[in-house]
Amino acid sequence: MAANPHETQVDRVPTVAVLVPCYNEEVTIAAVVRDFRRVLPDATVYVYDNNSADATVAEARAAGAVVRTETMQGKGNVVRRMFADVDADVFIMVDGDGTYDPAIAPTLVELVAQGGNDLVNASRVPVHQNAYRRGHELGNRFLTGSVRCLFSREVSDMLSGYKAVSRRFAKSFPVFSSGFEIETEITIHALDMRIPMHEVPGDYYERPDGSESKLNTYSDGLRISRLIVNLVRQSRPLFFYSTIGALLTLACVVLGVPLVVTFVHTHTVPRFPTAFLIVGLMVLAALCYTMGLIVDAVTRGRRETIMLQYLAVPGPLHGFAIPVEPGSAGVGIAVRDERAVPITRVGTN
Repeated sequence: MAANPHETQVDRVPTVAVLVPCYNEEVTIAAVVRDFRRVLPDATVYVYDNNSADATVAEARAAGAVVRTETMQGKGNVVRRMFADVDADVFIMVDGDGTYDPAIAPTLVELVAQGGNDLVNASRVPVHQNAYRRGHELGNRFLTGSVRCLFSREVSDMLSGYKAVSRRFAKSFPVFSSGFEIETEITIHALDMRIPMHEVPGDYYERPDGSESKLNTYSDGLRISRLIVNLVRQSRPLFFYSTIGALLTLACVVLGVPLVVTFVHTHTVPRFPTAFLIVGLMVLAALCYTMGLIVDAVTRGRRETIMLQYLAVPGPLHGFAIPVEPGSAGVGIAVRDERAVPITRVGTN
């Protein structure tokens, strides 16, 4: 008998990997591993040590994590290695400093596996007054606001280190960052490619006694700012070079108006160096406009290649459904012939 094309089904449960990049976190890493194993009992917790000089590796292994090593220093290098090495349907990326709330991890997994989002960002809600280091909150607001204005999409905490991504995102994301600017690169990549993304609030705690932050407010802020400029230049070249061209054109107008007024009244050009400067600036402005058009065409081809690689990997809704606790009921998603089919999930008594 032919199968009903509208018949619902429940396929396999998604596999979840918790990825924890670590550098000298012996004070907190064991608690982080235990907490995530408790809230996500079927997940595998991977701790990637980044040349720690303390007992981070021993503490993580004793807590039940799979411990691996990345010798190239920097969080970006660790994330590149984690995304390349680990295979799962949903990836939870979280810092090992114990400042993020593990309780919202199941929500992050559900928003990816059932909600169809390729990126879910946990925006930080400080629980303690000293959760943010001095200057970090202001810098985060400025940088996040800049990215929000440039890409015209809502994001409130770009620099959060607590994110969930789909396998499709992890396996098609080209990581170029080497340090703490990796969170910015992940967010801008998602905004530029217009992939499905979501944001949920989560408690943010201050570091426990004996745990020290590896961030440097000014140097890391400068690196992130430089990365934003470079990513805008690469992802939106027409806007970038046209802005430079517009500024040069404005400078030409400011310098040229007095010369034109003088010429109208005296029929002479008294300041030839200024006239030569204006001509030079106009040539540069024209080159900027032309360069923007050329690079924009190249970038479009590059973006299409990345998008095809992204689409070649099965999406979050492909082939699995969220497990249900016994005794509960709800509406979930199953996949049949690569189409999302609503199903009713009923737990056993």
